[in-house]
Amino acid sequence: MPRVKSDDGTITFFLAFGANRQMCRLTTTFNTQKQAFSYLQKHRTEFERMARTRLASGELEDGIVVLSML
Repeated sequence: MPRVKSDDGTITFFLAFGANRQMCRLTTTFNTQKQAFSYLQKHRTEFERMARTRLASGELEDGIVVLSML
């Protein structure tokens, strides 16, 4: 389940792979977290695929997979 971060339009969520969890952050241009969360849910599969690709290639910022809007 995604967690809402204090920044507007930014959502953090965890990507599950096996017994491990990887924190991911999605930054959007939406004004509210509710809008950002709705956007994440609508495109969840695509964001999870992108996050797995970035994790596999080691593209992390301070241990977090950073994503932005499609």
